[in-house]
Amino acid sequence: MAEHDAGRREFLVRAIVGTGALAGAELVPSAIAQNTAHEAAAPTTAHSSDHHGTFFNHDDAATVAAFTERLMPGAAGKPGAHDAGVLNYIDLALAGAYSDLQDFYRRGLTQLDAHCRKTYNEAFIRLDAARQDDVIRALEEGKAPEFTWPAPQEFFNTLRTHTMEGMFADPIYGGNKDYVGWKLVGFPGAQPIFTRTDMESKQAFTRVPITGV
Repeated sequence: MAEHDAGRREFLVRAIVGTGALAGAELVPSAIAQNTAHEAAAPTTAHSSDHHGTFFNHDDAATVAAFTERLMPGAAGKPGAHDAGVLNYIDLALAGAYSDLQDFYRRGLTQLDAHCRKTYNEAFIRLDAARQDDVIRALEEGKAPEFTWPAPQEFFNTLRTHTMEGMFADPIYGGNKDYVGWKLVGFPGAQPIFTRTDMESKQAFTRVPITGV
C-alpha cells in the first residue's frame, strides 16, 4: 500500500479511536438506531458491496464505491471500504434514515462527474488512483468550480463521514462486514462478560466482536 494510502488510513482510524464513540450504533444517527431490527437488518444481505441495490444506480454505485475506497483504501491484511461494505451501508441509509440526502448525493455525484470530465476528460471511476486522489483533494480544498450545491468541501466531508460510519458502525446497518472495522481497532462489541485477563490486558481485544442488536 502506498505511503499516501497508509497515511489516509491511519488518519481515519485515529479519528475513530479518538472520538471514543466505538459503541456500535453511536457512530450512526439516532434516526437509524431507532429503526426496528427487521427494517435495519433484512436488507443488508440483499446485495454485495460490489453492486448497487436500494438507492444507487449502477454508475453512481461504482463511483461511490471507488470514492470511499480511496478514502479508506484496503491492502493485504488491512480491510478498506470495499471489504467493509461501505457502499452497502450508504445505499441503505439513503433509502432510509438519510433519505433527506438523496438530492444532495444526486447533485454531488453529477457535479463530481462534470469536474472529472472537464479536468481529465474521464469519469471518476475511469481515473487511476493518483488522479482520483487529486480529485478528492480538490474537493477537500474547495477547488472544484463545477460544484455549486452541495459545495465541494461539504460533499467531501459528508462522504468521509459516511465512509467512517460504514467502516465502524454496528454491522446491522449494512457496513462493517464481518466486523472488519471493529477488528481493525480492537473494539469488542457487546461482549456479555469480560474476564479478569481481558480487563487487565494492555493489548487490543482479540476475540470475535459481538453485535449489540
